[in-house]
Amino acid sequence: MADSNDSVSIDIEMICLGGKEYLVKTRLGTVSVVVFGDQDKPALVTYPDLALNHISCFQGLFFCPEASSLLLHNFCIYHISPPGHELGAAPIGSDDLIPSVDDLADQIVEVLNFFGLGAVMCMGVTAGAYILTRFAMKDRRVLGLILVSPLCRPPSWTEWLLNKVMSNLLYFYGMCGLVKELLLKRYFSKEVRGSVVVLESDIVQACRRLLDERQSINVCRFLEAMNERPDLSEGLRKLHCRSLIFVGENSPFHSEALHMTSKLDRRYSALVEVQACGSVVTEEQPHAMLIPIEYFLMGYGFYRPTLSISPRSPLSPSCISPELLSPESMGLKLKPIKTRISL
Repeated sequence: MADSNDSVSIDIEMICLGGKEYLVKTRLGTVSVVVFGDQDKPALVTYPDLALNHISCFQGLFFCPEASSLLLHNFCIYHISPPGHELGAAPIGSDDLIPSVDDLADQIVEVLNFFGLGAVMCMGVTAGAYILTRFAMKDRRVLGLILVSPLCRPPSWTEWLLNKVMSNLLYFYGMCGLVKELLLKRYFSKEVRGSVVVLESDIVQACRRLLDERQSINVCRFLEAMNERPDLSEGLRKLHCRSLIFVGENSPFHSEALHMTSKLDRRYSALVEVQACGSVVTEEQPHAMLIPIEYFLMGYGFYRPTLSISPRSPLSPSCISPELLSPESMGLKLKPIKTRISL
């Protein structure tokens, strides 16, 4: 269990300066956990997509002042990195066994036990959403799931083949230009990736630079684990927690998110489809997540601090659709919403 004297409290304005990193020893090796906020608060656990970490996957959401105030007001954030995906990670030995997705889910149990955490909220993106869903099916400490472009089925033949191509490229050529292009296509919509006549957006350029820092062998190991993932579909209806799902309409995993939504108990799940967006909604269109997350968290008694709200805030009541104010709002029963954010 972590020593309470080691905890760190981060003001919202200081989030860009970074949290406190803990290296947690597990039976599968050491895992990096970056902690933001007061550890006496309820826990929000995050897990990123393939080849990403908390900076490249979640900083867009947490850089929104409204999201920062909402989430850091209510939670201590525990950003878990997949093995070898943290900043400055060394290559994992090629002789080490490749963990399965079940191993990675079990690793989260060890992280929670290290910090002495009870009930937690979870937020994951694509591969990270799959790992956290698997964890929630194993561990009843999960109160709620916020999943972004999630997966729950085994890879299709197309995805499986693409993953094999990426795995071979990573093994023989490292994080080469082609691998980065395939990953950026996985994450972002065509609009922000740019074209011959349109420059790629700042978020894509920043992600491209961060991908250069990844150790190819470490990414390859996570990719191979995800390429062997089993089907979770049949167990989803038995999930004991509420679920809020976001998916970009231009995400290559759009149909996967719709399938997952169809398998969840509709009384306790909601779907938000974000127009003109790829998979990593947390980076590409984080403002589309604010109101749904706020109303999802209200079902648990969490709230946003009133002092942080400006007249133009997207969380102001005048922007909220009346049907969201009903007792059967987010987390209980909600028809799919489509939101459009100006690019």
